Amino acid sequence: MKTLKFIPIVLGAATLAFSLVAFTLKVEKPEKPLREIPKGCVFLTVMGEERSDSSFMYKTPDGVTTSVNRGLTWLAKAQNNNGGWGAGSHSRQHIMDPHAVQTDPATTSMVAMAILRSGSTLTKGEYTAQLNKALEYILRAVEQSPAATYNITELTGTQIQTKLGANIDVVLASQFLSNVIEHTQHDKALQARVKKNLNTCVAKIQRAQDRDGSMSGDGWAGVLQSSFATTALEAAQANGANVDEDGLRKSREFQKNNYNAKTGESKTDRGAGIVLYSVSGSTRASAKEARRVQEEMERAKGTGRLAQSAPPSAENLEKIGFSKDEAIRYATAYEVYESAKQTAQREMCWMALATMAVKNL
Repeated sequence: MKTLKFIPIVLGAATLAFSLVAFTLKVEKPEKPLREIPKGCVFLTVMGEERSDSSFMYKTPDGVTTSVNRGLTWLAKAQNNNGGWGAGSHSRQHIMDPHAVQTDPATTSMVAMAILRSGSTLTKGEYTAQLNKALEYILRAVEQSPAATYNITELTGTQIQTKLGANIDVVLASQFLSNVIEHTQHDKALQARVKKNLNTCVAKIQRAQDRDGSMSGDGWAGVLQSSFATTALEAAQANGANVDEDGLRKSREFQKNNYNAKTGESKTDRGAGIVLYSVSGSTRASAKEARRVQEEMERAKGTGRLAQSAPPSAENLEKIGFSKDEAIRYATAYEVYESAKQTAQREMCWMALATMAVKNL
């Protein structure tokens, strides 16, 4: 009898449990989103290749703003009288006083771009004076460099050269000039001077290219110098500089060839053995061509020239107007881009996890 009395209790409990589970599943069933959320790539957003959706933009936390302002204040005080900044020699890293080291164009360009990104320009902002002095420093460095040289400084063995490459000064100077030229509208003479010096930097960068498209003078992670050079050439071209298209194509090809989209393997011999360094350059170099493929494919599908399910293959690209050689090159670039960005994100996650693990030791 005890057993019979127990059975209804068990059945009742089971029924209640089932009802609760069913209710929970019903309540937690996800609703269909009001709009399709596009797939993004964190890596490419950071690199500036993709825009982040406005719904993901939030007010900068006060703590972050305070830290940024503190950094800018320190940089303003660290600027030397000649308008430049320096990170010192790689062999004398114990010298921490920013005024006790020689200034160099690479470090100065990095700092100047940071100031520009913080909101100050040549005509307005808290650090307008510092930015104008930095621009004058870079322009003098370019103008005083011998025409036949690859770089714009005689300094060697600096911190940034050792890490990125012997010719990183001219590369970063080119990037800075491309960034600042749009802020020279108020002074046509200055604008012409910036444009002339930008062309000088471009010519030096392209002369410094090796046959494989890489930048000569590797540092600890030479692939990064080559990646910066590709970006510098693209930015200069976008601002009307005289960029040799074949040289730019070779520069992109070198970056793309560091990653095999078929096997997922990366060449790390010139990237300090770090996969992310190599694959990030591959992703960045193929992004522009991949974007064109995507745009042309969408246009062809929209007009009915291709089926909606048509892949971005070389054959389909030929159908919509690409030459045979172009179709092969662009299809390969698209394949590298899609595969490499996934690898880049994965490597970034692993590095983040490793950093967290070290902090928790």
